[in-house]
Amino acid sequence: MSTLYVVLLFVIVLGAWMAFNYWRLRRAAKVVENHVFAEKIHGGQLVDLREPTEYRKKHIMGARNIPSQQLKQSLAALRKDRPVLIYENDRGQLVMQAAFLLKKSGYNDIYILSYGLNGWDGKVKIG
Repeated sequence: MSTLYVVLLFVIVLGAWMAFNYWRLRRAAKVVENHVFAEKIHGGQLVDLREPTEYRKKHIMGARNIPSQQLKQSLAALRKDRPVLIYENDRGQLVMQAAFLLKKSGYNDIYILSYGLNGWDGKVKIG
């Protein structure tokens, strides 16, 4: 019986942690579908957070590659007065951490591509 309580407690804590992160992400950035993302590209700053090797294979037209590990050092390359659009292959940890960093650094207009590059139906450059 005590094992059941431990498992139940674990599930509750895990669910609470996931809900908290979801809430934090929603406060930091807007997760948008393809058509909204495509509209925001014009006038926005499109950032591919993947590694350079992945970026060279395929990326959204007009994207610049700033790997997530280098984003903190590259913040000066992004303007705070224009929307920042970020993506990776899927919506995962890279975009979450990048959105939190951007928000903490004073960027207010942040957009995340809902299903990442894997779900993108717009123009891409294949290398």
